[in-house]
Amino acid sequence: MNEEEFRVLSAGFALGSLSPDDAQTFRIAREQHPEWERNVEIDLDTAGRLGDAVVEQTPPPAVRDRLLAAIGDLPQEANRDAPEPAQSAPPTRRWRRIAFALAASLALLVGIGWGAGTLIDRLAADPAMTALTAIEASDDAREATVDMGDGEATLHWSESVGDAVLVTDGLPVLRDDQTFELWFVRDGAAISAGTFAARDGAATALLEGEMHAGDLIAVTVEPAGGAPDGVPTSDPIMAIETA
Repeated sequence: MNEEEFRVLSAGFALGSLSPDDAQTFRIAREQHPEWERNVEIDLDTAGRLGDAVVEQTPPPAVRDRLLAAIGDLPQEANRDAPEPAQSAPPTRRWRRIAFALAASLALLVGIGWGAGTLIDRLAADPAMTALTAIEASDDAREATVDMGDGEATLHWSESVGDAVLVTDGLPVLRDDQTFELWFVRDGAAISAGTFAARDGAATALLEGEMHAGDLIAVTVEPAGGAPDGVPTSDPIMAIETA
């Protein structure tokens, strides 16, 4: 787990929206990374201030309808009486589920006049997470996954939203003078889609620029700052077909 993922769990913990499995993942990460505790303190303080500042009231019908519609679009949990699978949900699906739960909680807070302040700012400040949530909520959401040996990479995109997001783990450790660079490969040419960093081999990156139908999405290792001439300087470490 990287700190970006921990922050998402921390916001969910403060809002009381974590599933039992995610709550356990959060607890373990919290014990293993005391240096991230400041995130939890900020989120709990913000959630507490929200509670103190609000007069109890019934949400307007329109807000209630929007919230129920949002919940209705979420993947439904399996029958609680059925035996649970031994393996937990894959990381990509887990972060997606948390993002939707947070979105539903925040929609209720904002809809009835509550200011979610720092918690909303936390999620909105992450363009990749914001784009991923919008993509997964769209009617034309698509995804493609490739195996990376030590992990996997999943590309999420939506033509109606106009964004594409790469969620991956198992990335190699780079030197300080290196970075990962994304590419749209079309008609035999590679077009840079921005650079990104990984933490503990994991990353969630929003592609920069316009993705075209049928583009091949590739990732290379480049000098810090990106390929100096706008052309890949190394072979791709992954490539995802979107056709």
